[in-house]
Amino acid sequence: MTEPLTGDLPQVDAKRARSAERIERLAWVLDESIRLPGGYRIGLDGFIGLIPGAGDALGMIASAYILLQGRALGATTPVMFRMFGNVLLELVVGLVPLVGDLFDFTFKANRRNVALLEDYIEDERETHRASLFLLIAIFVLWIFSCILTMYLSYVALRWLIGLF
Repeated sequence: MTEPLTGDLPQVDAKRARSAERIERLAWVLDESIRLPGGYRIGLDGFIGLIPGAGDALGMIASAYILLQGRALGATTPVMFRMFGNVLLELVVGLVPLVGDLFDFTFKANRRNVALLEDYIEDERETHRASLFLLIAIFVLWIFSCILTMYLSYVALRWLIGLF
């Protein structure tokens, strides 16, 4: 486990410590504030997501606050993209009825983002490097999937033309 954002790190001044405490508390409320039988914890984010139409938007606003505070705490662009990816994944999957709601209860993007910020404060260089590597890997996979889709479309089109 990493040091909490409000740990005894010299580079964390009082303002940053208050900001870190706020986002830790918000992430806890959103993702882990309710204990279920058996010890599993869920938060309000999953319940907010159950509100048709506005639920996912409200959850996104709360998550956006954590992103803004992450930038204020000095997170680099690759770390911010990684945090945004967590929120975006939760939002996109959350749009699928029932499956998205279950995903909201289990993925916990806000806790992931606070943990990522904790890692960043503890070891800026390594967290930046890992985030950059992940972004590059995702980009390469995206390019590969685009090329594969174009190739398969070409093959399907040639096959259809061959039928006529």
